[in-house]
Amino acid sequence: MNALAAQLQTYFTVFAHTQRDLSGHTIAAYRDTWRLLITFLAASTNTRAENIDFNNIHAEAVTAFLDYLEYDRGNSVATRNARLSAIRAVLAHAMIDHLDHAATISRVLAIPPKRHPKPMLEFLTTSEADALIAAPDRSRWTGRRDHALLVLAIQTGLRISELCSLTCPDLHTGTGANVTCTGKGRRTRSTPLTSTTVAVMTAYLAERNTRPGDALFCGPHGQQLSRDALEHRLAVHVHSAAAACASLADKHVTMHTLRHTAAMNLLAEGVDISVIALWLGHQRTQSTDAYLHADMAIKQAAIDRTRPPNTEPGIYRPEPDILTWLANL
Repeated sequence: MNALAAQLQTYFTVFAHTQRDLSGHTIAAYRDTWRLLITFLAASTNTRAENIDFNNIHAEAVTAFLDYLEYDRGNSVATRNARLSAIRAVLAHAMIDHLDHAATISRVLAIPPKRHPKPMLEFLTTSEADALIAAPDRSRWTGRRDHALLVLAIQTGLRISELCSLTCPDLHTGTGANVTCTGKGRRTRSTPLTSTTVAVMTAYLAERNTRPGDALFCGPHGQQLSRDALEHRLAVHVHSAAAACASLADKHVTMHTLRHTAAMNLLAEGVDISVIALWLGHQRTQSTDAYLHADMAIKQAAIDRTRPPNTEPGIYRPEPDILTWLANL
């Protein structure tokens, strides 16, 4: 076993769990990145994968790998940057124990993420959200489950991973009704529920408790639904809802779109952006600023405040006679 293989084993079996306490999803993403990188380097250098070592992982090779991801595999720039972060995380930990490769590792750590234009946030209008919530066939168990899921997701703005991991005890429908979840960075938060959501979830829980398991939104045998399953169910309901609300057909709606919708609803009601950040579980309020850019009502209000209401629009032109202008100042 060479130095790189030993370092990867130490990182993924010890450091990632005991020191960083990374989530299973993050560890899997880092693992897949290194599998792709080693496979790429083995093919490009005509070397067996088990012989790839620190001397093969230099800035030029990593840059070539990132370009391969973007241009050959068709990955987005965001995915490219995420793969770079995974590479840097392992190498930053390795540099302390492998000072003989410090110069090479430092050059890799200095590779900047690629900048790219960020698209405007997509969210649902009130009529679109209502059409989507009404889409599931509530004469069936899966339809009633999906209806409750959509109501909860649009009102609370929980991430898809948070929705998947919810259990029945996480939902509190009594006084001070709320749902508790553990999100990014192992941060636990409680999100209050409206009376409408409480009514829907109470009726759903009464039926859910007759089934096995404790996953709040479960499959036919009580098992936790996967992220893919949630996205698939959402796509089915978006297609059905588009018949009643044509504008849905022009939107790319994902579970994260429902999270954006919850944030925009709060913003429309005048909730402060710092409170929305806490609501969504953002570590920094800068992550929530994107909703300000997406809200055209806020921008229109800013324009309306830039001139008195009865002022004729046009370009300002000063008086030609400076003495007259000063006299009227």
